[in-house]
Amino acid sequence: MRGQPATDRETSPREDAIRLLARREYSRAELVERLAAKGHDAAAIGDCLDALAEQGLQSDSRFAESFLRSRVIRGQGPLKIRGELSRRGIDRATLEAAFAEAEEVDWFALACDSLARRFDDPGDSPRERARRERFLAGRGFDFEQLRHALDHAWNSTQD
Repeated sequence: MRGQPATDRETSPREDAIRLLARREYSRAELVERLAAKGHDAAAIGDCLDALAEQGLQSDSRFAESFLRSRVIRGQGPLKIRGELSRRGIDRATLEAAFAEAEEVDWFALACDSLARRFDDPGDSPRERARRERFLAGRGFDFEQLRHALDHAWNSTQD
C-alpha cells in the first residue's frame, strides 16, 4: 500500500528484484543472494528470476557487458575484471562473450593511461619502479601490459 513503510508489509521477490534492477544491472547470483537475505524462499526466488530473464528484465550477459565497461572507465585491467565477474556468478561463456564484445578496448593503452594518471614519471629508483609495477598489477593488468605501460606511459605518442 502506498504510504506504508516497506517493513510493515510483505513484498514479493519480484517487487524486491525490480526495485534492485531499477537502480543498476545485477547478475542472477547477486539477486539470489540479496533476495535470500530479505527472507524470500529459494524456490520463489528461482521462479521469479527465471520470469525476469524471460522478460528481458535481468540478463547476466547485459550485466557482464555493463560491468566490464564501467571497470574499463575506472582504468582496471582484464585480470581484475575477470575475477570480479567470476565472483559475481558470471559463467565462463558469458564472461568470454562480454570480453569479445569489448574487443575495441586496447588494454596496453589503458595500462599506460592508468599509470600516467597516477604517477608523473617512471621513477628514479628500483623501489619507485616496483611501486608502479604493484599499482598496475593491483589494477589487474598482466605482465606484458605492465611492461608496456612502464616503457611507454610517459611517451607523448604512446606507441
